Amino acid sequence: MAKRGDAVHVVRVRKSHVDKQGRHRDYQSAYLRRTFREGTRVRNETVANLSTLPAHVIDWVEAGLKGQTLVPADTAATVIRSVPHGHVAAVWAQAKALGLPALLGPAGRMRDLAMALILARAVAPASKLATTTWWADTTLGEDLDVAAASTDEVYAAMDWLTGRQDHIEKRLARKHLDPKVNPTRIAMFDLSSSWVTGRHCDLAARGYSRDGKKGCEQIEYGLLTDPEGRPVAVRVFEGNTADPTAFTHAVTAVKDTFGLENMLMVGDRGMITAARITALKELGGLGWLTALRAPQIAALAADDGPLQMSLFDTQNFAEISHPDYPGERLIACRNPALADERARKRSELLNATEAELGKVVAAVTAGRLSGAGKIGVKVGRVLGKYKMAKHFRLDITDATLTVERDQTGIDAEAALDGIYTLRTTATVDELGTAAVIDAYKNLSRVERDFRSLKAIDLDLRPIHHRLTDRVKAHVLICMLAAYLTWHLRKTLAPLTFTDEHPPAREDPVAPAARSAAATRKASRRKDDTDQPVRSYQGLLAHLATLTRNDLRYGDDGPIVPTLAVPTPTQRRAFELLDTTIPLTVR
Repeated sequence: MAKRGDAVHVVRVRKSHVDKQGRHRDYQSAYLRRTFREGTRVRNETVANLSTLPAHVIDWVEAGLKGQTLVPADTAATVIRSVPHGHVAAVWAQAKALGLPALLGPAGRMRDLAMALILARAVAPASKLATTTWWADTTLGEDLDVAAASTDEVYAAMDWLTGRQDHIEKRLARKHLDPKVNPTRIAMFDLSSSWVTGRHCDLAARGYSRDGKKGCEQIEYGLLTDPEGRPVAVRVFEGNTADPTAFTHAVTAVKDTFGLENMLMVGDRGMITAARITALKELGGLGWLTALRAPQIAALAADDGPLQMSLFDTQNFAEISHPDYPGERLIACRNPALADERARKRSELLNATEAELGKVVAAVTAGRLSGAGKIGVKVGRVLGKYKMAKHFRLDITDATLTVERDQTGIDAEAALDGIYTLRTTATVDELGTAAVIDAYKNLSRVERDFRSLKAIDLDLRPIHHRLTDRVKAHVLICMLAAYLTWHLRKTLAPLTFTDEHPPAREDPVAPAARSAAATRKASRRKDDTDQPVRSYQGLLAHLATLTRNDLRYGDDGPIVPTLAVPTPTQRRAFELLDTTIPLTVR
């Protein structure tokens, strides 16, 4: 008989049978067996019956007998570091798809720093000092090798980017404003402002604050976009620059810097004034689309004028003409909803003004207030508060104050409620009547960009820089981040509350409406496949929970970067970006 060895192995035996009641039953047994040869025959010897042990313990025994070294689960791998990754990976994927790195300039340290500033602004806007700290807390800092960047390096990168601004904007203009991709030849321009910290910024000045930040110095900046509201170029001005002056710079950029001819510049009535139109006529090669001011509309609505209410009997818009506007089309529009809102607001302001003036009248009558000068000062404060001076007739003496509504003027203004008139050089072949109205209404997209720049996405304000070039660099970084965000919002729209397919308006004057799908998505907070939807910022925050983890196996084993298991939403986000989830940002 051959000598038996000590090697053993696990054997699993499965049996099944049908009992007397006809029920099918399955059994599994596990045995620890030794196999040996006896002469020419192979024999098996059962060393132990393992069937009563838990299944996972049997697995351990089998793995150990096969030579595997088993260690406690909590010591098999150590998480050395876990860093937020998904949000920066998504923004980087969109930047690569847009060719943004190549747009900035040749590869190198300055470009990496500039890209890191733009990506950080799109994900977590903050001051430059806070941004350099944030880099080290995400995979962006390590992958672009900017985690240890000094302040001087950051400022050098900003200066480098400013020096390439014309090159960057020319390429964006060719990409989005060239007639080959922009057959309507429309470019939109608007102006905004942001306040400045400190007292030594060369561009800071006191002016009309569009932020409502009274008493603060500010800068102004004009944004040039394509018809869809996609940012193309930005210009920075002193804080007291008037809208028409800024528009002149935009026209110069379009015609001279970008070399674009026959463009249609779209701006509001405060931007494209009569003086600017005269300058455009002298310059040649550019058209315009803007709106008339209230006195000009009143002149057209005079008794013998072309603007009469009967124009709106069948529809809310009509084309008219007038010899004061040769070579231009005039399109009169009436928005009933706007008319009702203006009537309501005027009524409230008139009542509030009358109530406050009544208190002044009572004080004068009681003798508590006297003197024409003092009474006038008090009345002026009230009228300045509600801006209703034009609708009241006042009679002030040293001892009396008489207040009366100018009902004739009120009625004349009310007759034009909800009416606005557009003027444009675009021919009917270039833009139909409805298309002209749509093009002017699309200025709201520039206003949306400003909201994104200022508060919602990029937090451009306040301005912390002092030197002119640094201020310009900061605004340029925000503009490029807005360009990136514009595309990212569009790409990720199925995962957010964005209305992906807004219904076309039969009446171009009517307010925009949401689609049924968008309304359903907003009420359920889920899409049609029951996946959760979020705000854009909420989606970025969710993507940030996709971490990259540095795992060390064993005490002295290698460190292996490993992504966390993505959620269905995170997987879907990168599917929309048409890329796999990258392990690194590069």
